[in-house]
Amino acid sequence: MKKLLIYLKGYERETVLAPLFKMLEALFELFVPLVMAAVIDTGIAGGDRGYIVKMCLVLVALGVIGLVCSITAQYFSARAATGFATGLRHALFSHVQSLSYTEMDTIGTSTLITRLTSDINQVQSGVNLTLRLFLRSPFIVFGAMVMAFTVDVPAAFIFVVTIPLLSIVVFGIMLWTMPLYKKVQGALDRVLLLTRENLTGVRVIRAFNKEEEERARFEDETERLTGLQKFVGRISGLMNPVTYVIVNGAIVLLLYTGAVRVDSGVLTQGQVVALVNYMSQILVELVKLANLIITMTKAFACGNRVQSILEVESSLRPGSFMGEADGGEESGKGAPGGPQGQGNRNENVPSVRFEHVSLTYAGAGNEALTDINFEAKAGETVGIIGGTGSGKSSVVSLIPRFYDATKGRVLVNGRDVKAYDIGALRKKIGVVPQRAVLFAGTIADNLRWGDPGASEEQLWEALTVSQAKEFVEKREEGLNFQIAQGGKNLSGGQRQRLTIARALVKKPDVLILDDSASALDFATDAALRRALAEMGGDTIVFIVSQRTSSIQHADKILVLEDGALIGMGTHQSLLENCRVYQEIYYSQFDQNAQDGKNPQDAQRVRNVQAGKEVG
Repeated sequence: MKKLLIYLKGYERETVLAPLFKMLEALFELFVPLVMAAVIDTGIAGGDRGYIVKMCLVLVALGVIGLVCSITAQYFSARAATGFATGLRHALFSHVQSLSYTEMDTIGTSTLITRLTSDINQVQSGVNLTLRLFLRSPFIVFGAMVMAFTVDVPAAFIFVVTIPLLSIVVFGIMLWTMPLYKKVQGALDRVLLLTRENLTGVRVIRAFNKEEEERARFEDETERLTGLQKFVGRISGLMNPVTYVIVNGAIVLLLYTGAVRVDSGVLTQGQVVALVNYMSQILVELVKLANLIITMTKAFACGNRVQSILEVESSLRPGSFMGEADGGEESGKGAPGGPQGQGNRNENVPSVRFEHVSLTYAGAGNEALTDINFEAKAGETVGIIGGTGSGKSSVVSLIPRFYDATKGRVLVNGRDVKAYDIGALRKKIGVVPQRAVLFAGTIADNLRWGDPGASEEQLWEALTVSQAKEFVEKREEGLNFQIAQGGKNLSGGQRQRLTIARALVKKPDVLILDDSASALDFATDAALRRALAEMGGDTIVFIVSQRTSSIQHADKILVLEDGALIGMGTHQSLLENCRVYQEIYYSQFDQNAQDGKNPQDAQRVRNVQAGKEVG
């Protein structure tokens, strides 16, 4: 939690002025019992109405000044707390964006959302209350005790005994509840995870008629969270009654002692009232302090959770070799190919090279990829195919460094990807992931994620290649058509075509289509492949697909099985030599058609291979 205090930088004035004005308010409040004692002993006892009016005006003045000080302190504390939370939230969000998929998978999306929202809100409340009350309440408590000594020393010793007892209660409950609040936030994470799963997977839940089971799961988790909150609440709830018992017991003792001393003539009635007022002030301030301690306990628990995320180091650190460290786009040019100086030395010519690459996911026992070796040159189209779980997406995820290879090297344009600045590397690469994700806004806004300065002509060019131009033109608003969050007002195929267009607007050196045409019909898929082939230029295109028809015209096809590269070559060579490729291909096209035994099917297959027809 202490490390988070750096986000108060820039608000030093507010963090000083807020408690200062609260102390001034407390100071004026401490004079009130003395004024009351003077009114009773001098004004009322002597029947001096003028004196009573004068002292009442003094009380009003003290109240007004205290109110102004309180409002000023509230303004400064709110300003500091809001600025602190804003800076912390920005820092946490920025840090989360810097993490690799490995850390994101390990931490979990739901807990990150909780820490960005609920946890930071709790820390903000903690900072606000701390600036307002952390100094004021102890100042009132000990100030009241000091003022009591100025009234009557023997009676003031009751304060000396009462205050330590109250401190033991307050801080004992704080130490007891602090670890429990961490458990409460953890249970909140699980409720959020379940809620997120249910909202994102609502269609699947309904399709399999699992509403009742999911409702039962949600009720179990919420009951667990409720149980934890009740348990902590009961412990925290002890604070007010116990402090009330102690303070009221002290007031009873104080009244008894005061009565005896008034009877003996040592104390006046006004002084007894002043002592009781001071004890009442202590009670009120300790109740405030108790609530502050509860809030601070939550804030500390939440702050530690936020700090734990900020302390997670991203595995995406710039690499270094031959004694050079990456500082940006220009670093590493002395040895573009690594220690051996291999690879394409011209960084302006696109190339991708895998050198004995293996990948093991965090927490996994076995390798997801094993000893992958291949090279893709400028202008080539590379198809990647294999069974489910064979590692197709894992291969292309290594190129933009969504994950880092655990063995071997991945080179882009002749340089190890670990030697690039992350931003500089990803500017060279356009990725269309399996799940088409669009954001609320216009079509133009979404396409300009690829290039913020792209002209309308460039946007239409990308839409034409991605086969999205036709349906965009049909929209009355055209490029200004408003897309709902997640693209919910578009079909799956339309979303995929727009995400492909978004990547094309970027004009990347490397374009990765990770099974991004799965929602397209065969005819649109074939038209897309033709358009990509006719684009020209040096762009390297990676096409990950389950369909052999989508990749059979690729310059190079990689066949994966259980994370190993078991075949590489053209469509025809793989049909002759690769068993896995043959199985995939013939499962999609009748083998009799391939052998020419069924002329109609044979013609259909030839049409599909040429990209002219679907069946």
